[in-house]
Amino acid sequence: EVAVLPGSATAEEILAHSPDGIMLTNGPGDPAENTGIIGELRKVCASGTPIFGICLGHQLLALARGARTEKLKYGHRGANQPALDRTTGRTYVTSQNHGYAVRMDALPRRGAVRFTNVNDGTCEGIQYRDIPAFSVQFHPEACGGPLDTSFLFDEFIKLMEDHRHAAQSQN
Repeated sequence: EVAVLPGSATAEEILAHSPDGIMLTNGPGDPAENTGIIGELRKVCASGTPIFGICLGHQLLALARGARTEKLKYGHRGANQPALDRTTGRTYVTSQNHGYAVRMDALPRRGAVRFTNVNDGTCEGIQYRDIPAFSVQFHPEACGGPLDTSFLFDEFIKLMEDHRHAAQSQN
């Protein structure tokens, strides 16, 4: 069961659905201008609910966790942007459409860069160590290659299942 909520939804409205997980999706514009959403995301992060951020969702989650973003000179556009998974050493061809990036020199200590753009070295993904959350700058739902990055959805499902099992064992 999926509930689609607007970007204007409050943390209380989101959490009232008792979600197994929260997907933060893409959108336009300067992520730092979304101060209201960033504030609500801080509250959502404190709930311990698993989160998967994509594109603007990646940037907003990073901002909510204390990072900063910057405008890219040209942006990343197209279905041929190489993203390196720093945990495996594998490079994926990804689909991207954004003009801002999370600054790697401004990440909070509780976030680790997982993916980087092979062309310019910018942050393409973050794994959070203190909450059940991760995010990517690219679009795994757009299938840049033959389902190259669809494994991220499997990781999100596992994160939700692990969180649910941990909650059940505490009760």
